Amino acid sequence: MNKRPSKATFDAQTCRKKEDEEKILLNPVTNKRPCTGTFDILTFDDKGNMMNLSKKFLAAFTSALLVANAVAEPKDDGLSANFYKSMKGKTVGFVPISMGFDLTQGWLAGMQRQATELGYKIVVRDPNWNVETGAQALNQLIGEKPDILIFHPLDMQAYSRLVKKANDAGIAVISLNLKSVNNGDAYVGTDWYDMGLKQGEAIGKLCGAAGKSGKVAIIQGVVTTPGSIFSLVGIDDSLKKFTTVKVVANQAADWDASKARTIASTLLKQHEDLCGIIDLWDGQGVGTAAAISEAGKTGKVHLVTAGGGNRKPACENVANGSFSTYISYDVPGQVRDLNNVIKMYLQAKPTPPGAKPFALYTPLKVLTKDTLRPDSCWTVDEITKSGGYGG
Repeated sequence: MNKRPSKATFDAQTCRKKEDEEKILLNPVTNKRPCTGTFDILTFDDKGNMMNLSKKFLAAFTSALLVANAVAEPKDDGLSANFYKSMKGKTVGFVPISMGFDLTQGWLAGMQRQATELGYKIVVRDPNWNVETGAQALNQLIGEKPDILIFHPLDMQAYSRLVKKANDAGIAVISLNLKSVNNGDAYVGTDWYDMGLKQGEAIGKLCGAAGKSGKVAIIQGVVTTPGSIFSLVGIDDSLKKFTTVKVVANQAADWDASKARTIASTLLKQHEDLCGIIDLWDGQGVGTAAAISEAGKTGKVHLVTAGGGNRKPACENVANGSFSTYISYDVPGQVRDLNNVIKMYLQAKPTPPGAKPFALYTPLKVLTKDTLRPDSCWTVDEITKSGGYGG
């Protein structure tokens, strides 16, 4: 009773209702479902299943499958053709502090891999730690009118006018890990105040405990860089909650390991009960670690430092006890972010350049012996192979 006949004919309204119930898919040719495409009415068997599909639909469906299977080349999804076309033949200029150390080498390795894959060119000008030479290099590149200009300033003030000059020339400007007073279009890198907070927290926990002297020292870098200016504010703010911790010295080593070594050696003699040192960068921190080792105080005087996370200066020194805590700004992650900003600006330049600057701040990793993992650090070779994306 109330059983559906073996073949029942439904009107179009009933057919559409049945489609909704059965979740019937679109006709791939007409982009319509059967009831609104080639069918006016459909028939169903006694179980409610569709049957007697029209020959027109079957032929069209079969044809669509054959065509889909025959197409093997990439197809524009509405954006992809323009994406790849917009990369070809473009130029990206890069002016680092120097190409003589792992940080800038890691960035360039990751950028170069993407540039090679997508067909644009990277032009590097190496000022080798000289601000005046860097300014000349930026001026030269502005005259050559690259599509994007990336710079890594040693001094916050030095390149400010050149950033504006590049923007006025229609060039998108990205500052990398150290920013200028002039924001340009994008900043990719460390939030140095946050870095200071984490360094202060680390030394506070190590030296603010019962039985510790609470005496700590700070060895900063070039005093006009964000890595010094904002980190020191963060350290000071963080240490306010550690009432037993006292900063007994704060000296600048200008990012020079030999200077850091000399300063640390003197501090260890002046303060025999010194509990810890914050050295703002691992590149000079290795000099501080050497001085602590020479004094026979490795593990007794805690050393907190920071850097890009290269395996040898970072993970190896954490593992062997030279560094008590290491804050990594993770170069592979920075490469990923930087490459994404490059792709964005090669597709669509900011209009006008400099009008709407934004930042991509790097998530920081706190590394200790307890938190070290096989993938905590990197090498330049690994970034060359992976482009900063892992694997």
